[in-house]
Amino acid sequence: MNERQPAPGRPRRRAVITGAAVVAAGIAVPLAVRATDDDGTAPATGGTARTTGRTGHTTPAAPAASRPPASSASPLPRTDPRPNILLVLTDDQPKETDWAIRRTADWLGGQGVTFARAHANTPLCAPSRASIMSGRYAHHHGVLDTRHPTHLDQHSTVQRQLREAGYRTGLFGKYLNFWHTATNPPHFDEWLLQEPVAYYNGHYNDNGTVRNIPGYNTTVIRDRALAFIDGSRTDTRPWFAYVATRSAHELNIPERKYAHARVPEWPGRPSVHEGDKSDKPPFLRAAKHTYDQGNALRTRQLRTLLSVDDAMRDFRDKLRELGQLENTLVLFTSDHGLCWADHGWLRKSVPYRPSLEVPFWLSWPARGLGAGTVDERLTGHVDIAPTLLDAAGATPDTPHDGHSLLDPRNDRARLLAEWWWNRQDQEPIHTWATHIGRSTQYTEYYRIRLDGQGRPTQGDGAVLFREFYDLTADPYQLTNRLHGATPEQERALGIPELAKGLATARRT
Repeated sequence: MNERQPAPGRPRRRAVITGAAVVAAGIAVPLAVRATDDDGTAPATGGTARTTGRTGHTTPAAPAASRPPASSASPLPRTDPRPNILLVLTDDQPKETDWAIRRTADWLGGQGVTFARAHANTPLCAPSRASIMSGRYAHHHGVLDTRHPTHLDQHSTVQRQLREAGYRTGLFGKYLNFWHTATNPPHFDEWLLQEPVAYYNGHYNDNGTVRNIPGYNTTVIRDRALAFIDGSRTDTRPWFAYVATRSAHELNIPERKYAHARVPEWPGRPSVHEGDKSDKPPFLRAAKHTYDQGNALRTRQLRTLLSVDDAMRDFRDKLRELGQLENTLVLFTSDHGLCWADHGWLRKSVPYRPSLEVPFWLSWPARGLGAGTVDERLTGHVDIAPTLLDAAGATPDTPHDGHSLLDPRNDRARLLAEWWWNRQDQEPIHTWATHIGRSTQYTEYYRIRLDGQGRPTQGDGAVLFREFYDLTADPYQLTNRLHGATPEQERALGIPELAKGLATARRT
């Protein structure tokens, strides 16, 4: 059942799939790619301008001489029917950004499944990525902040299980924050890992060699990912490519050709113009970011995402060229959302929809996931690893908190999201956990803080503040129903049961 209004601007032309939807069974095949320049540089821009359908700007068509040469060899015949897997992960990209990735939305949304209620289980980079790799909530995988990547048990990762199942694996772009650049990422056959992550002229671990590579982050990692895919011309194993861009993380630096791209005007959401925040937690009452600041951040983010859309176009073109478009599972999402001054907040890290909700598309035509449908099931990053392993026919050998999205019977009434006050935040934000339901959301804030090792050892865990929102009547979360509520009113809202359910979810 569709229990919320479509976000402004969301395409309405697609059919709706509910949790009881039928997904056709199918087969699988592989992909291929464009090779990179030997020095890893980004292709030069230039040539004749070509319109893209976006208002107010054009995409320069790169001259043929600037594009990495593609192999002319025909791909070897495939005997392994399993799909190739392309996972594209952006950084800090909230929903309502389709304008900048229109070709991506048209491809994966028009020829795939749009998961309309997808969420980050922790709205912070490293914990979110660890959940994507492991299929586990952060309180299980242990990466609770951005400074302790070694807390993740690499044996639990989807790349380890896919590699052991016979997949060729590749990582291109961002891995985990504070990962030591000279340390090779486990369970990948090929990689171009960037740390620290920068938009231009980055510092990379290139298959074990640490070096600087000139060029724009999205373009550099795109070309290396294309080269990896192109390896399927001579290597008939199915492959898994994990492509993680810098876009659209602050400080936002767009590719030079998009530095002044005209972005559609945005009036702001009711949560941006919220006047009375007396029902919000103390740290949010003190937040003073304005619409102008949120709008400027939105503009910068959209400009960086234009290059991501170019990369997705090139991935699609290469798959089509190699005859592998049908039997490639392509999953596109972001590690979390971001507030554009919603409730006065200009970051992630809060339990509100702009921070938690993410774009999420999955296309796999050979499996029947290519019809342009919308799935309203509650979805989280913890579902990605189980889904990819299911597609590969691999039985998970480590516990998962998520479930495969390929099975329409897999559904949930509530989804857990959680966040810990870490050492990077000097001002008290407080640790919180929230249960997102089909039409409501219940949140508790706790007196807990991470210690210097990223462990939740500081504080007594007392509940400091609570929120309850009716997401159907109040999609912008303007009215906290627990503000001034009597015990009788709380019982009528079902708060005692919700509190017990949240406590159980945090433990199990």
